[in-house]
Amino acid sequence: MPPAVPPRPPSGSGAASSVDDGGSRGPAGPGADSAPSAGPRSASSAEPLPRASFPSVPRRPLDPSASVPVRDPRLGGLTPQPAPWEPPSVQPSGPLTFPPGPTPPGFRAAMPWRRPPARSPRQPQPPIPAQPPSGPGERPSPAPEPADAPPSTVLDLPTLQADEVSLVGESGRVRVEYVGSGPPTYDAEPTALPPADPEDLGDLVADTVLDGARYGACTLRAASLRGDSARYRGEPRRDALLTARFGLGEQALVLVAMATGARATPGAHRAAAEACRWIGRAVGLSHVRLVEDIRAARRGDLKSGLHRLTDRSLGKLRASAVEQGLDPDEYTASLRCLLLPADPGCRTRVFFGVGAGGLFRLRGGEWQDIEPRVADTPGAPVVGFGSLPHETPEGDRLTMDLGITTPPSPYEPAPAPPREPFRFRASVAREDDVLLLCTGGLAEPLRGEPPLAEHLAARWTAAEPPGLAAFLADAQVRVKGYTDDRTAAAVWEA
Repeated sequence: MPPAVPPRPPSGSGAASSVDDGGSRGPAGPGADSAPSAGPRSASSAEPLPRASFPSVPRRPLDPSASVPVRDPRLGGLTPQPAPWEPPSVQPSGPLTFPPGPTPPGFRAAMPWRRPPARSPRQPQPPIPAQPPSGPGERPSPAPEPADAPPSTVLDLPTLQADEVSLVGESGRVRVEYVGSGPPTYDAEPTALPPADPEDLGDLVADTVLDGARYGACTLRAASLRGDSARYRGEPRRDALLTARFGLGEQALVLVAMATGARATPGAHRAAAEACRWIGRAVGLSHVRLVEDIRAARRGDLKSGLHRLTDRSLGKLRASAVEQGLDPDEYTASLRCLLLPADPGCRTRVFFGVGAGGLFRLRGGEWQDIEPRVADTPGAPVVGFGSLPHETPEGDRLTMDLGITTPPSPYEPAPAPPREPFRFRASVAREDDVLLLCTGGLAEPLRGEPPLAEHLAARWTAAEPPGLAAFLADAQVRVKGYTDDRTAAAVWEA
């Protein structure tokens, strides 16, 4: 039975679209082209065109229990990402692991250091049981290792303790902290700070001062530090250090001044600092004339001129003591200075000052004590230099002097205490010389402890001058029994 043809829809827009679709498919039969035209025909009289019919496919009934599988978006290579305007999720997605970056050349990963476990005393090992003989095709099984045996990959090396490690410098010499018969009594590092006045904080003095420079053919290193006793008792440093340059170019003059205040005197550090300032001002105002005298080697003019400048500076220090209501004999300081011309062609080094200290020269690996000697005349007067003869020309002997001290007269002023003599020395330096100017805190152990002199000579005979830190380490090598402040200035000649 042929399938039923659906009824034709009514005329209108829908029929026109059907006619258009039918006309688009071509003629309905083989005789469509040869049929004569009968003229215009109305839409109502148009005959319907045959349409192709298709068999209907029966649809499967929907099973409500069956669920449509949800496709995993990751199978297609796409991961759903939140939109930029969507807020982030409350729960984190989880930790993310990123691949390591490239390793730079020459980099080696360092394993964390772990202290090896303490080893117990070795116990006697039990005997290893005999193994049955193996066949020709079997491999012998290895012998079992004891449970307390260390791993085979760990080297059994001794562990170095702290007191077994020594620091060795680049030149191969061991750095020491003290020399002599034993370690000093006080600690090597500062213990207490000096007391401070909130109304006069500028009166505070630093524990250590370090300075250096290079001019012409010489290299300068200078340091000043508190002694072990002052560090322990919380006393200020009584030594003062001043390094200054006056002038420009080859006409410049470098001044190194160091002073030491009186022991056990309040305000001794202020007196030392004031003495350095006064002599620095005097030398700075006269540096042009001083440079000319040094270049021309006019030692007489230098000695008289520097003596006058030193007396004037110490006189101002005594006047300052009177203004402060202090005793001028207590508010005083020893003063030692060194003049270095910046001209490379002038190797004359001038020392002058008043008071105790030291001036040394290291030449050829040996120390030379070149401190100027003061001509003192101890004891009785020498015959021929103002003393009376033992007897008269007639042979009568004079009355013996029993040495009884005559009491001072109340009508005559007391004699002033003798002042420290002025010291002066001008020397010509040689290549590779080391000139050392220091206060009594370093001069005394250098003269009294040969190990310290040998140590410094070995350290300072290198090809290059030491740096600031190395010079400070050398200057503070301690000696038992010497606890005063130390101030030193060394000059290396190129």
